[in-house]
Amino acid sequence: MPIILVADSERDIRDRLGAAFRNSGHEVDLAEDGTKAVRMIHARNYDLVISDLALPGKDGLEVIKEGKKACPDCGAIVTGLTGTTDVPVQAFELGASDFVRKPFAIAEMAMRVQKALKMRSLMREVQYLRHTQDVIYRVRDIVGESEGIQHVLRQVKSLTDQPDPVLIRGETGTGRQLIAGAIHFNGHRADYGFVSLSAAIRNPDHLKSDIFGHVKNAYPEATTARVGRIEQAGGGTVFIEEIAEMPSDLQARTFEFLKTGSFRRFGGTREISVDVRVIASTGRDLKTEANEGRFLPELAEFLERTVVAVPPLRDRKEDIRPLARYFLDRLRVELDSGRAAVLSEKAIEKLMDYNWPGNIRELKNVLERALFTSGKDVLEPSDIQLPEGEAASIGRMGSERKLKDLEKEAVIQALEKSNYVQKDAAKLLGISKRVIHYKIQQFGIRHPKWIRNR
Repeated sequence: MPIILVADSERDIRDRLGAAFRNSGHEVDLAEDGTKAVRMIHARNYDLVISDLALPGKDGLEVIKEGKKACPDCGAIVTGLTGTTDVPVQAFELGASDFVRKPFAIAEMAMRVQKALKMRSLMREVQYLRHTQDVIYRVRDIVGESEGIQHVLRQVKSLTDQPDPVLIRGETGTGRQLIAGAIHFNGHRADYGFVSLSAAIRNPDHLKSDIFGHVKNAYPEATTARVGRIEQAGGGTVFIEEIAEMPSDLQARTFEFLKTGSFRRFGGTREISVDVRVIASTGRDLKTEANEGRFLPELAEFLERTVVAVPPLRDRKEDIRPLARYFLDRLRVELDSGRAAVLSEKAIEKLMDYNWPGNIRELKNVLERALFTSGKDVLEPSDIQLPEGEAASIGRMGSERKLKDLEKEAVIQALEKSNYVQKDAAKLLGISKRVIHYKIQQFGIRHPKWIRNR
């Protein structure tokens, strides 16, 4: 629920705006002068401040200026009677997103407010994307015909608009993040941010900062303040991967936030309230972790109230065929290739016989490598490279890394032999220029020669 502050010396305007925004589902605070408005901004984390220019105490420009210092990503709308352009320009320079001349209709202001809140949500997502690459989540991306995955989809539909936290339990590579995204994007929070983070970060300070943000100088590397994922997801959803890896002190802090809806940035003292839904994932049983002293019992009990269990691929092998078809079709689009590769029945049998320790993610990587190395329209068993014997039990990370390293090494060797001329390297590998360009981007391969040629 977005939180709005309306600062205006005219009681009628304050009350009318307050009533209108509350009826629209927003939480609203009112201030009759600029001094009180600034004090309230320092005490609470607002999503949007609407300030009149002609306020007693501190004027509207001072309110916006002080407000941006306390809450840099807070939205701001200025209202006023001025007929000149100087003041609106000053307001924009201070960080206001809109200027509304008085008198105004409540319906017009409501439209401006929705626009400002949407802009703030998008800006937070942009800020999030500076730290990690986003993924587009769509229900149709959840491919599967098995009863196990169909049960998961039924749960997704029932949970989209529920306010409680959700725990997604399943092995790595089963699509836990896709399930979390589907819950978010099919509910009323879809217009707000969906941001994710991993609790497996080894540096505790960085993890605290990632979740809750930090103030300047909170720790030696914190040279500037940072907004955490929870604030970035304001109104939306934050997805915490591998929550069982979270340090004990941060578990307690997360539990407190889930109970109260408020927190403090790392190193800060100001309480910040924010409306977000928390979805977490783990491959472990949190109750067992709590019984063995590795997880906070209260947090485990809180999260275990709503569990979505995603089955591993070895328990839903009837989904291998539709998943393979989906991945091959998607790779064709990504590579912008007219070639529609398919699997022979014997190739599908080979996929069905494998245990898939890396689950769906490993299947995707195996198919991508087969498509990349074979150059065929019909993929045969010989094109499908799978670990054998002891290698088959090395787990997802080992098998996935081995395949990726082999691909990257082959591309680099071909580039070296061709003096880093991409079309010649593609010819050596028997692939198209578009495919090798895709692989170069995927593996982050760089060479000074390419920079000079830009």
